[in-house]
Amino acid sequence: MRSETSPLSSSPSGLPWRVKLVVGFLILLAVGIVLVSNRLLTDRYTADTRGRAEVRLALYTGNLMAELQRTSVVPLLLAADPDLVQALRDKNFSSTSAKLIALQGQIGVASIRLLDADARTVGATNRNVLGTSQRNETFFVAAQRNKETVFTALRRDTGGFDFLYSRAIMGDAKPIGVIVVSVDLMKYERAWAGLQDAVMVTDSEGTVVLSTEPRWRGQKIDEALALRDPPSAIARALQATADWAQTPPDAYVSGEAVMKTEARVPFRGWKLSTFTAYGSVREQVNGILALEIMGFAILMAITFYILSRRAWSRSLSFQRESLELRKLNARLQREIAEREKVQKDLEVAELTLAQSSKLAALGEMSAAVSHELNQPLAAMKTYLAGARLLLQRKRPEEALSSFQRIDDLIERMGAITRQLKSYARKGGEAFEEIDLRACVSSALAMMEPQLKARVVKISRGMPRQPVMVMADRIRLEQVIINLLRNALDATKDVASPQIDLLLSAGETATLTVRDNGHGIVDLENLFEPFYTTKKPGEGVGLGLAISSGIVTDLGGRLTARNAEGGGAVFEMQLPILGNRQEAAE
Repeated sequence: MRSETSPLSSSPSGLPWRVKLVVGFLILLAVGIVLVSNRLLTDRYTADTRGRAEVRLALYTGNLMAELQRTSVVPLLLAADPDLVQALRDKNFSSTSAKLIALQGQIGVASIRLLDADARTVGATNRNVLGTSQRNETFFVAAQRNKETVFTALRRDTGGFDFLYSRAIMGDAKPIGVIVVSVDLMKYERAWAGLQDAVMVTDSEGTVVLSTEPRWRGQKIDEALALRDPPSAIARALQATADWAQTPPDAYVSGEAVMKTEARVPFRGWKLSTFTAYGSVREQVNGILALEIMGFAILMAITFYILSRRAWSRSLSFQRESLELRKLNARLQREIAEREKVQKDLEVAELTLAQSSKLAALGEMSAAVSHELNQPLAAMKTYLAGARLLLQRKRPEEALSSFQRIDDLIERMGAITRQLKSYARKGGEAFEEIDLRACVSSALAMMEPQLKARVVKISRGMPRQPVMVMADRIRLEQVIINLLRNALDATKDVASPQIDLLLSAGETATLTVRDNGHGIVDLENLFEPFYTTKKPGEGVGLGLAISSGIVTDLGGRLTARNAEGGGAVFEMQLPILGNRQEAAE
């Protein structure tokens, strides 16, 4: 009888080579796609980052010029002030400083000084400089020689610069004094220091006069960028590894590769430069590359599965044997359990009671999992629908961003399931210092699909300063999401739905969530588990109960009331970070 064999089994030695060829081809294809994707994505995100940096640069330049132009008019006005002119003529300066202090508050400049013809300070907003002589100062000499307003950048002994406008005060066709006004440009330096970009302003000679890096002031640009600690061997190796896959940087700031953007300030040849790190670009590119690598890994796994049927059949055989062994083991365990049950009735009863308690806890946890994962699953469904539509429209780059959001949601779902372990015990090991404003923004981003599905007016009132609390970030964001979701459900039947978010910081950090819905019917049972007014299938009544427990664990409290004029108001109060002992308790 003639036997037929498949191509895979006819050549036992051919299967490994075929597997090697396929695997080698997949590896080469993956490397090529990753390298090409890295270059294209890097160029794209680098251009986006540079564009945003240029927009910020234009804003900085406009603010700087507005301050310089506004202050340049002040000496002209003060030089014609009759009270100051009369004081210089009469040499009576008893009320001069008080007048200058009042003018400083009205105009908003850094300081004002009045000098007489002998360069002696006879009036000043800073009374400590009264009586000092400024005869050899550039701003005094230049103002005496020039009838126009003179600008001077005076370098301090402690570093930095004072920016002064000076103008001679005329009396009887001759100078009788000089008015000196300081421009408050340091406020922009302090504002820039809170940003991720490094910012510097240079004069016409290339000297740094303003900078977010104090060591740069007074240095040339090349000298300022060279001011850095010598890197170690490990730092040099990490820097080379980080820079290989990106565009050559424009400069290095504190050892970090940055791109440089520059703009001319239409004032005395000044230039304003910013240095933006490539960190955000690499994070975005690496996220997409990780998805590509994961896709190739899945493809290789499928290939191994298809080409390894022999191993698969053996695995099935092993599984059958293992199943038989497990059945035998289970049978033996049942016999042992029956014997122990006869011998230890009391212990079995206690174990049965403990098992019942565990099953009840398991049921409650299962309901909590269903409720907590409902929100990310709904968001994933929306992102998948959007990605499918983008792929149909041949816009794969935008679809990749949806897949990245889905990956983030999957990670968040894993964090939620891990977080459920905390319901069985008290724990503070995940506490960290967080800004409550960032939690609110993250919760709104999580609720983005639901907010886009309906026309709801969202108003936010956030303080400019950080509101720092000691809390578990995941659990705190889950509380805010639950409050937002309840507000959305409450305004479902309202003609003009509106949700107000107000964050305030006093003795405690208070987040208020208000809606214009139908209000709360039963305030007493609102935070009880499984209490809900929703239809079956829309909720299990655990959101507010879980939220109340989380806020209590964080040392705060969650309250609710009906608002005047309709709607509900939920208030979450947490200890401010300054009171660490209260937050820990």
